[in-house]
This record gives sequence, structure tokens and C-alpha cells, in this order.
Amino acid sequence: MGASLSPRSAQVIDLETVRQRQQAQKCLVRLAPELDGLEMVYQLAASPDTYYGMPILAWGLREDGSVIGLVPWMETLAACHDVNSQENGYFVGYRDPETEEIFDTPPDHKYHELVAAADYFDYEASGEVTLIQQIPDTLGTHALCMNHPNSPWHMKPVYGWRLYSDGSLDALLANEQKAKMTPILLGDKCLYSAHARHKTVYFFQRHIANRILEEDPATLDALAMMVVASD
Repeated sequence: MGASLSPRSAQVIDLETVRQRQQAQKCLVRLAPELDGLEMVYQLAASPDTYYGMPILAWGLREDGSVIGLVPWMETLAACHDVNSQENGYFVGYRDPETEEIFDTPPDHKYHELVAAADYFDYEASGEVTLIQQIPDTLGTHALCMNHPNSPWHMKPVYGWRLYSDGSLDALLANEQKAKMTPILLGDKCLYSAHARHKTVYFFQRHIANRILEEDPATLDALAMMVVASD
């Protein structure tokens, strides 16, 4: 006669709680501008033998202690290693243009800079989403803003970036009619968060933005295809 098994209560795993905990560990807590010209290297599936370089805007420290490079990419300020699109490009590594060295991980000096700053500016958590940090845009990034699919688009320079206590990021644009002084600087009342006022925002490097403003036919065709593909 077989021995009876004692009943054991099954452990209930709340997958949503686990997911939220993992997301919290990826939350950005501090930014450091990139001022030495380091780049993100990426490739396009259509050109597998060609490497492209894009200036890094900033480095970000996450709650789990990891550091990531950040670039204005499509509709957001994206982590470099999250750039993974066959059509638009996929991340290869970081590059120092001065030495032409390509490396896989962020430089140590940025890690130490970010950790020291995060320790110094130790903000207390609150129930509300609050502004943690603002940094200037040093790349000449532009934002293509649209409020409705059939409404006119507007190309506006990005003056800076905001980091909020929930880890979210947003670009700072300006209402030039409310500007009291030039040049426009962080803290000016004419600045506003891009996604708070515009339904759709795409970010472009300075030279691409100028081609759009000049109505370069090839650039406009590529832009139209990109917008359609993302809808």
C-alpha cells in the first residue's frame, strides 16, 4: 500500500508584480551629458558591410546600477543597446572617434561620474511624478511634431531633456513667441515638454532636420515611408 502524500500549498507567483519590480530596476535615476564626442555605432540590414556612427547625447544610470548610452532615436531618447531594427538600424557598440576604438560597454569614467552625482543628489521618493533633472541638448537635435495625421507638421529645435522621478524622459521645445531673451536656456518659461503638447514627435539629427526643412526630395520620401510604417 503506497504512502499518502502530505498536501503542500502551491506558491502563487504574481507575475505582474515581478514585471513591475524588473521595470523599476531599469528606471533611470541620473543623466550625464556626453561632452567628448563618443558615438554609438550601428548597422543597417540593407548595408551589412557598412558601419554608421551617431553622437551620443548622454549617459544614464539605472536603479540597478547599470549605465546606458542614450541617443535621440525615432520617437524617444533611446538606450543604445535597445536600438534593434532591421529597417532603421541595430546597435553594434560604442566608439571613440579620437582613437577609433570600438567597445561594448559604457566607459568607466561615466559610471563613476553618474554614481557620484546620484549619491549627491539623493532625492526622496514621493507619490507624485516630479522633475529630477534637466540637461541641455548639445547635438542640435530637432523634433518633428504632429498633432493629427492630416494636420501640418512643425520642425522645432530641441533645447534640452527632462528626467522625471518615474524614469521617463521628454524633450524640451520652445514657444518662441513667449521667449523673453535669446539664446533660449534651460529654465526659461517659454520651454515645454514635447509629448505634453504634441501627439506624435519624431527626433532627427541636425543634418537630417535641415534636409527636411530644405524639402530635399529623397529625405522627404524616406520621411513619408517612416511615418507610414510607424502608424
